[in-house]
Amino acid sequence: MSETKKIPTPQEVEALLLRGPYHQWLGLKVLAVGEGTIEIKATWREEWVVNPDRRYTHGGILAALVDLTADWALVSSTGRGVPTVDMRVDYHRAAMPGDLTCKGKVVRAGGQFSVAEAQIYDGDGKLCASGRGVYLTAPPAPPKA
Repeated sequence: MSETKKIPTPQEVEALLLRGPYHQWLGLKVLAVGEGTIEIKATWREEWVVNPDRRYTHGGILAALVDLTADWALVSSTGRGVPTVDMRVDYHRAAMPGDLTCKGKVVRAGGQFSVAEAQIYDGDGKLCASGRGVYLTAPPAPPKA
């Protein structure tokens, strides 16, 4: 008899995710969690602006959103955030002021390493950035006595 793994609720994942002060600062809200998928909203802040004349969001914010969204897409199999081993990001258009929608999905869930990807969309549903990461999903070491 196979055991069915319980997928955490968006509220449960958000409680874990928001333990990190940086994630709190990003204004993250978990909208949906599925088997190997996640959808997160990032609430826009003025501090994200890199060019005050053009007002677009700094690429580092987009890269962070790609990384954390791909990472947390693994939560249905890991139950936690996991360390990033490697990551790449592609920028498709400037993210102008406004909340962003972040969608992540697992590409391959492994015992030691896993691969996940994410896309970041603006308020008009246009793709601003996408990327893929490799994450260390091995069980954490037991605490030292």
